[in-house]
Amino acid sequence: MKKIYALALCSMLALQASAQMTHTTVAQGEVEGVAEQGMGHFKGIPFAQPPVGDLRWKAPVPAAKWEGVYQANEFKAKPYQQTQGPARPGQPGVSEDCLYLNVLTPAKSKTEKLPVLVWIHGGGFSTGASWEQNGINYAKAGIVYCAITYRTNVFGFLSTPALSAESQKENGRAISGNYGLMDQILALKWVKENIAAFGGDPEKVTIMGESAGAISVAMLCQSPLAKGLFRGAISESGGNMVPVSDTRIDNNSVRNVKGSEAYGQAMLDRLGYGKKKLKDLRKLDPEALMGDSAAFSAGGALWPCYDDYVLSTDAYKQYEAGNYNDVNVMIGTNSDEGSMFTGFLGGYTPAQYEYEIKSSFPDAEWQKKFRAMYPGSTNQEAFDAHADIFREAAFAWPTYAWGNLQSARTEEGKGQGKVYMFFFDQAKVNMFRRGQQTDRKFLTMHAGELGYTFGMTGGFGFGGPRGGQPDPREEGLTRMVFQYWVNFIKNGDPNICSDGANQLPAWTPYKKGTESVMYFRDGGHLAPVQNQKQLDLWEEYFKAMRK
Repeated sequence: MKKIYALALCSMLALQASAQMTHTTVAQGEVEGVAEQGMGHFKGIPFAQPPVGDLRWKAPVPAAKWEGVYQANEFKAKPYQQTQGPARPGQPGVSEDCLYLNVLTPAKSKTEKLPVLVWIHGGGFSTGASWEQNGINYAKAGIVYCAITYRTNVFGFLSTPALSAESQKENGRAISGNYGLMDQILALKWVKENIAAFGGDPEKVTIMGESAGAISVAMLCQSPLAKGLFRGAISESGGNMVPVSDTRIDNNSVRNVKGSEAYGQAMLDRLGYGKKKLKDLRKLDPEALMGDSAAFSAGGALWPCYDDYVLSTDAYKQYEAGNYNDVNVMIGTNSDEGSMFTGFLGGYTPAQYEYEIKSSFPDAEWQKKFRAMYPGSTNQEAFDAHADIFREAAFAWPTYAWGNLQSARTEEGKGQGKVYMFFFDQAKVNMFRRGQQTDRKFLTMHAGELGYTFGMTGGFGFGGPRGGQPDPREEGLTRMVFQYWVNFIKNGDPNICSDGANQLPAWTPYKKGTESVMYFRDGGHLAPVQNQKQLDLWEEYFKAMRK
């Protein structure tokens, strides 16, 4: 009988050891997740106290300890934002109480020390949710996947003179805004402290984001507050290298605190709340702060600012001086990023283009140079010009400058972090170019790479495959791209495959002026930087702005 009992006990223990991890203990207490697709999924773990009431427009406060077992079995609300209709079935709505993260782990025990990927969602610093991307394929590849939430729009990035004065009194720093970035940093600190409880290795954390998430990744690479919290970074359509200014015109600059305060105060004035005290503003229903269309636009949106605390002044100068978090990075952009932000053919006219040229470039000489590079005398030209100007200013030039500055320092022996640069140009139907008689309607739009980088065969983000029909080249490209991303997350190098079976084209570190950009279209090969003439013009323009 004792022998039978011992055998049964051994079998039970072996079964437990091979099962998904659904129970663990973090700094705040015990937490219970759910088993899904062979993984342990912990949904909606608080990493900060709810940023409501007196904590609205304050730096995040670490989550308090809890009694009993925290049930992490459902996603929590997305950050409060302007929404387009109700949430889908099974998805939570919006709330200020949003500072939660999700962990999807393939580990069977806490001792496995698996590499970790932290996903930072996009949405123009105005919208988005941590659970909008499914990290199951990363978990299946042996990676602990963590997706974090942060405050957006007016709740994440509002500056006012009153908020800065309050900060001066409480913290000795006359700053405000950047609450959303501080949320990201606190989440990364939580990961550093607790990810081992899910079988992850806190020394093997890679951060990754797209669009505003990718810009966040760039800012975290620049922030002294994020030092030591990650060993690698992936930026898909991001970067943050434009100069500092009192104003933010389109994507040509980032505001300083003074400019951010003026912008935030003007927003409150437009809403009729400009003279309210902070204690009364903090009592307002969140919906009352959602009605200012200018503050939620792509060009003038509430945005992070240079405050000499979270972000030291001017990232370009920081990198020139070596003041950045020196890690390996994988950074790149898509061939038609700006079409999403342009509208549709005929909806953006030559007259609108001319107005924006004069608004964005007040100097007549610069207007002349940009008109020559981006002609806009017809509806089609105006559409293409706006799309390409947006592509370069918002994504391509900041990424290019980042790659140039970091790779040059590494090559000179002044830094260690390698740069792997990519360019997506996969031919796909672009919904924003419908009705256009141009082959540009098949270029890769903004976010068009996400299906590949998340290993989603068949979905491919926006647009779908050419002609609406499945294409075997899509599956091959998905396998290639996803393997590069997995390799980088696991080893800090897209060329190194942990199982030794890597058969991908060699991806050499980026070096300016060489064919060292991985060009993705029905496969991958090294190529020179794309749109070089346009990037040279922006380099010249931003250099002049800094003077």
